[in-house]
Amino acid sequence: MKREIMKDVEFLAQKAEPAAAADRSVAEDLLETLAAHKDGCVGMAANMIGVNKRIIAFDNEGTYMVMFNPEIVKRSGPYETEEGCLSLEGTRKTRRWKSVKVRYQNEKFEIRIKTFTGWTAQIIQHEIDHCEGRII
Repeated sequence: MKREIMKDVEFLAQKAEPAAAADRSVAEDLLETLAAHKDGCVGMAANMIGVNKRIIAFDNEGTYMVMFNPEIVKRSGPYETEEGCLSLEGTRKTRRWKSVKVRYQNEKFEIRIKTFTGWTAQIIQHEIDHCEGRII
């Protein structure tokens, strides 16, 4: 189900709770909402649809991917950039990493570790910031 985009900064600033198997329907809603906003959005975190759980969905080189409980375990190649967000107006400067190794759970809640680079790595970092309650 496509959901409304959360714009309440106080809600967005909360650190997300860990996701569990019972939260799979939230991931489905997240994917549908992301697809509905594909013209102006490449990634979303669950708090952007009003659910304070550690779930992200993003465009992984043309295919949508969901991560439950993602965390960055290694990063390299810092750079400065500017980003916008569907939940906020305008853009903000931020520091990102060219490469990130992410530990997460897939839709079967199996633990995975994968390295992402470039644009995909930047998207993931932005969405994990949402999970941490960082406003970017």
